[in-house]
Amino acid sequence: MNIALFQKEYFGNSTNNYLLALGVLVAGMVVIFILRKILKHNIKSIENDKSGIKKLLEENTSKLVLPVLYFAALYLAVKQLTLPANILKILSYAATLILTIQGIRLMLSLSAHFIKRACNREGAKARALKTNSLLTITRILIWGCGIMFLLDNLGVNITTVIAGLGIGGVAVALAAQTILGDIFNYFVILFDKPFEEGDFIIVDDFLGVIEHIGIKSTHVRSLGGEQLVFSNSDLCSSRIKNYKRMEKRRVVFKLGVTYQTSYEKIKKAPGIIKGIIENVADTAFDRCHFNNFGDFSLEIEIVYYVLTGDYNKYMDIQQEINLAIKHEFEKEGMEFAYPTQTVFVEK
Repeated sequence: MNIALFQKEYFGNSTNNYLLALGVLVAGMVVIFILRKILKHNIKSIENDKSGIKKLLEENTSKLVLPVLYFAALYLAVKQLTLPANILKILSYAATLILTIQGIRLMLSLSAHFIKRACNREGAKARALKTNSLLTITRILIWGCGIMFLLDNLGVNITTVIAGLGIGGVAVALAAQTILGDIFNYFVILFDKPFEEGDFIIVDDFLGVIEHIGIKSTHVRSLGGEQLVFSNSDLCSSRIKNYKRMEKRRVVFKLGVTYQTSYEKIKKAPGIIKGIIENVADTAFDRCHFNNFGDFSLEIEIVYYVLTGDYNKYMDIQQEINLAIKHEFEKEGMEFAYPTQTVFVEK
């Protein structure tokens, strides 16, 4: 064998160096081929993939992991050669850039999968809103960390950059603290969920249906038809009544009968009212008492529950009860009282 042939140099490298580089490349490809087969077999063996992890592994293996492994094999092969310093520097930068980008893509893919899975329990609107918000925050954080990592490995002084960003961030925060407060409270609304789109709420003297929850403000359609716009900070610091989440409504009302009503009839009245309410659907009777001697009437107090938060349903039930009470009282000869005065004149 001609040893001199293997020692002959081309572009600063001997034939042995080129063969070694080729051997490393081929060995790397063989190892990658074996790993790919093993991974493919293990992924296919996954059954009952309700979480979607099988599809996630397949996509990330083919699009992200294998390209990095191929590049790593090529990089190791090229490192066996003696190359100019500027070429090695460019190769090192390219490796850092490719690894960083692929790492960022892998983290984004994994985070998106687990965020969507975690938000699947929500309703359709809430799920979309929460998923989009979390994905946006996650992307910003991952890309920010990835860029910092890349700059650090490219020789940039990250400490100076972070210090500069810190000073600038403080200045921006002071100038836009109201906007930042609204954005922060948007996420408070998103995760704490004091209300959602479609809920009927009352805030101080304003009431209406939630139309849209934005990053800075929330839009409410009032009963009069006009749109009310609240800042998220204002809503989060207010006392909110959310009637959409009312499971049942407690109803208290009074009625009065005249003082001419006999003892037997006023004693009978609570039983009549109880029977009426118990025969009305979606109600739960609580109590009924002759509770007070009023200025011009004998007062009866009634308490019951409507087993739904629907206001229209409540009004239909109250109307049905009122009509039934009037009908039964007329049958019993009991008269409802109204403000009257009796004047006694002495002769």
